[in-house]
Amino acid sequence: MMKWIDLPPVWTIAALGLTWLMPITAPWGPATLPGRIALGAAALLIAASLFEFMRARTTVIPREAPSALITTGIFRLSRNPIYLADLLILAGFSLIWGKFFGLVLVPVLGWLLFRRFIADEEARLQAAFAGEYDAYRAQTRRWI
Repeated sequence: MMKWIDLPPVWTIAALGLTWLMPITAPWGPATLPGRIALGAAALLIAASLFEFMRARTTVIPREAPSALITTGIFRLSRNPIYLADLLILAGFSLIWGKFFGLVLVPVLGWLLFRRFIADEEARLQAAFAGEYDAYRAQTRRWI
């Protein structure tokens, strides 16, 4: 019933909400340019990832069975570019807002995404694509 709530963007939005509400600011204040660069990189990662998902005609939805192992495009550089984009979104807004608390939440969100989504996705890919996934995992890092 509430499975739609347990999706990566919901966790990212929750982290953004906590960041916005917390009064803990960065001692250096807002860092707009680095924040915008992080958000731009996140947008590029998401766009490049979605292009590869469409090209492979497989699902982008976590917990659904993949019909293809994507190893091309942005997936040659990172096994999880969309999750990396989620972290960049949190970091980017934290920098723009001057909120130090959000930067502290970046590794927490990374851990949460791994525990809630990435570990299961990797197990599904291993089960579906065995040796091909092993080779891909051996040559491509999880994050960057």
